[in-house]
Amino acid sequence: MLLATYSLWARDIIRFYRQRSRVIGALGTPVVFWLLLGSGLGSSFRINADAPVNYLQYFFPGTLALIVLFTAIFSTISVIEDRREGFLQGVLVAPVPRATIVVGKILSGTTLAVLQAMLFLLLAPATGIDLRADLILPLVVTLLTLAFALTGLGFLVAWQLDSTQGFHAVMNLVLVPMWLLSGAVFPAEGAAWWIRAIMWANPMTYGVTALRVVLAGGTSVTGGGQPSLAMSLLVVLVFGCATAAIGIVFVRSKRGR
Repeated sequence: MLLATYSLWARDIIRFYRQRSRVIGALGTPVVFWLLLGSGLGSSFRINADAPVNYLQYFFPGTLALIVLFTAIFSTISVIEDRREGFLQGVLVAPVPRATIVVGKILSGTTLAVLQAMLFLLLAPATGIDLRADLILPLVVTLLTLAFALTGLGFLVAWQLDSTQGFHAVMNLVLVPMWLLSGAVFPAEGAAWWIRAIMWANPMTYGVTALRVVLAGGTSVTGGGQPSLAMSLLVVLVFGCATAAIGIVFVRSKRGR
């Protein structure tokens, strides 16, 4: 199983970086959002009167989460492509556990998402964010946890669909709003009560919160009422394990295509 998992992981890594449009789309689009929204709203958006944080700094963790989300999406599209090309059917009939497909795909997507996000972290000092050496490990752990959860979610969506067009439709309808309502663009404090309820029911909110707390050196930049770093990571990890477990059930059941 380990060899089969590694083979799927390596294949997806190589395939992703050979398709430059996906690399650029997964990293370039969030960076453009960050620059345009951060610069456009910077002078009119007040985060917290007690915290000296500008909007580019506030939006930075949300952009990291968007890069992770886009990379997870682009990497799990390979599930649909592999099915169309016949590769997936070959793996399904091979003498290896079907869970290998889920593990290999999630590991490759997680790896790619973290690598892409780490590239964007190089811009942190330009915004005034103090990226200290002692923050690197917590950042990597947080990114790994969020990437694991979002790649698992992307796998679940991709496994149920037959076309990349359908996948992009679901992305626009569900996954992008999921990011918008994660606290990435605006804080929950001050929003309508029903928006706050949706945001705190959204597992991605906890991933963005964890990234923001780590980048702020363990402090909150939006005021009180937010979960701790440990609680945020726990919620994201549980969500990720749930998506992976459901993915394994789907692959083993008649839902496997």
